Amino acid sequence: MLRMSGLFDGTALERPVTCQACEEPLDQCACPRSATGGVMLPKDQHARVGREKRRKGKTVTVITGLDPVASDWGAILGQLRSACAAGGTISQDRIEIQGDHRERVLTILRDLGYPAKMTGG
Repeated sequence: MLRMSGLFDGTALERPVTCQACEEPLDQCACPRSATGGVMLPKDQHARVGREKRRKGKTVTVITGLDPVASDWGAILGQLRSACAAGGTISQDRIEIQGDHRERVLTILRDLGYPAKMTGG
């Protein structure tokens, strides 16, 4: 891991490098980060909730636009499956929930802090 030097490193005024979002030292920061290392809060990820028709007339609710590194997709999927009482999976950089649960998923994502919008018809 690359170690960044702090402000006034090596002097009596030395300070550790802090996170720009929470102002905690970087080794204590718990802010979600993207693959590049920058802070990516839920409000910076624009989730899109849509639906797709599958074979034999099955409907799937699809969530796209979430960063896979900064968001805990496993926890989000678990919460959505529990709230919708349906199965689901992570597939091709998106979250899929069985059935048409767009309204419920939209509400849950907004409660989590994501500015989610509905797409499609």
